[in-house]
Amino acid sequence: MSSIYVVGIGPGRYEQMTIEAAKALEDCDVIIGYTVYVDLVREHFPGKEFLTTPMRKEADRCRLAYDKALEGHTTAMICSGDAGVYGMAGLMYEVGEALKESGTETKNIEITVIPGVTAAMSGAAILGAPLIHDFCLISLSDLLTPWEKIEKRLDAAADADFVICLYNPMSHKRKDYLEKACSILLRHKDVSTVCAVVRQIGREGEAAAVMTLDELKSYEADMFSTVFIGNAATKIINGKMVTPRGYKDVNQNS
Repeated sequence: MSSIYVVGIGPGRYEQMTIEAAKALEDCDVIIGYTVYVDLVREHFPGKEFLTTPMRKEADRCRLAYDKALEGHTTAMICSGDAGVYGMAGLMYEVGEALKESGTETKNIEITVIPGVTAAMSGAAILGAPLIHDFCLISLSDLLTPWEKIEKRLDAAADADFVICLYNPMSHKRKDYLEKACSILLRHKDVSTVCAVVRQIGREGEAAAVMTLDELKSYEADMFSTVFIGNAATKIINGKMVTPRGYKDVNQNS
């Protein structure tokens, strides 16, 4: 039986990787991933075979992992954040099914998904406690999801007063998507809603900025930014973004 580990490596720094994820990478022979993510772990796992593919070659990356596993190598596919949150876990299962349907025998390959700390969690820790109540994650990338569907999700989440965490808020080809998203959210949320952006989480250049929803509308984010939009109760406490859970005894003396 050969193994493929689909590993979430967290935000970037080795210290923020889970013990389980680090052990999986120690135990494997081959580490495969997007070039940027492989560069983040390479120095910590010497002696491994490293294989990379560029952006938009995700299916090729998964087939490469199966090829290595079929050769008898214990293989790790790495993802930033969590492997099951906008990661490679689902695609790995889909590619395995497609290989089986095409006649490639994959039943002797065991897939194990190793969770990691996704950007919503690590970014929230930097900001304070913005995700203490109900929240949702929405990606603004329309590469795999039509913008019309993204717009409906934004509108519904804002109407329900979720705290909203936005992934992939802007790119060179999508410079106005964050502005468009904010316009949709402003149908239901106040202009003074507490918001924040965290860039380069867990990596060199990490920075955070807190602002209002009205200010966020003109903020220049990028693909390394994670955006947080508070709900109606979110506030600033000692410079930190906090969403109260609603505990009744918070003002009582102990």
